[in-house]
Amino acid sequence: MPESTRAGKPAARIGVVGAGAIAQIAHLPALSRLKDASLVALCDNDGPKARALAERFGVSDVFTDIEDLLELDALDAVVVCTPNHLHEPHVLSALAAKVHVICERPLALTARGVDRILASAARADRKVAVANNHRFRADVQAVSAFLRGGELGKLTGVRAGHFQRKRVADGWRQRRPESGGGVFVEHGFPLLDLAMWLADFPEPVRVSAYMDRGRGANVVEDSLFAVLECAQGKTFAFDVSWNFTGSADRWWFDVLATRGGAQLGPLQVVKELNGKATDVTPRGAATRESVLAQSYRAELAHFLAVIRDEASYEAPADQLIVHRVAEAIYKSADEEKEIRL
Repeated sequence: MPESTRAGKPAARIGVVGAGAIAQIAHLPALSRLKDASLVALCDNDGPKARALAERFGVSDVFTDIEDLLELDALDAVVVCTPNHLHEPHVLSALAAKVHVICERPLALTARGVDRILASAARADRKVAVANNHRFRADVQAVSAFLRGGELGKLTGVRAGHFQRKRVADGWRQRRPESGGGVFVEHGFPLLDLAMWLADFPEPVRVSAYMDRGRGANVVEDSLFAVLECAQGKTFAFDVSWNFTGSADRWWFDVLATRGGAQLGPLQVVKELNGKATDVTPRGAATRESVLAQSYRAELAHFLAVIRDEASYEAPADQLIVHRVAEAIYKSADEEKEIRL
């Protein structure tokens, strides 16, 4: 691990809490390659798995309890990658220990939990960020530049979805008290966050949602369709399923605007020029990095710059809006009626 970086500043000492799939495929590989990070500790209640990963990534200290990890000297920040119901308590523990935090989404299971985290971060004078990696995708950044530059006119809506082929139910994700929900939390929440972020968080007005799930209050949904109407006539539609029968998974994200539009996966931007729809898609250099690897690398690099005071910081209060909309979506689906916010 690097011990110093540009301008003689020491590398930020980072601990990772939770050694599940997202830590293994995204956070640990990215952190091990970032020159401004020194990956010093890994924590998971499965000790043998944590030790095996620590050996693979050259991590010196391994723990099975986050409180023990937080006693490390000169720990600058932690990455929280634990199951959803543990996000809030783990983030609060890190903030109480005066450590910066980046947490996998969702930041908490409820909007009230997000409020508690924001208040704790302010009291501790520490920075907390959410791993909304889609915002850092290169194609998303390109679309954002077109929108914020006014080249496509005003954004009027987003149509997005994620269909995942049928999979075997796995552990905590199938239990609503631990996951917070099913496929919408897993696949719809990041689409909602991205849509609201690109639209500059317009005021939500009302939602209607429909879901397919088994019986019982704690059973999560396998599919969900939601329509969100916001101020200024902006509308968003999300269609997600992890019970899809098809030859391959599907992911789409289409942006509608008054003088053009864009789609992701693959990137295409179309703009109205002289009354004609013209393809203005940027033709950047090809990269061998996957979208996932590139977005997490960029996101973590930005987080490191923030905690080193090399980039501006804004507390993630926007997550209160995202969570309130998500709660309204579930209420609409549960009660089978439109919900006004």
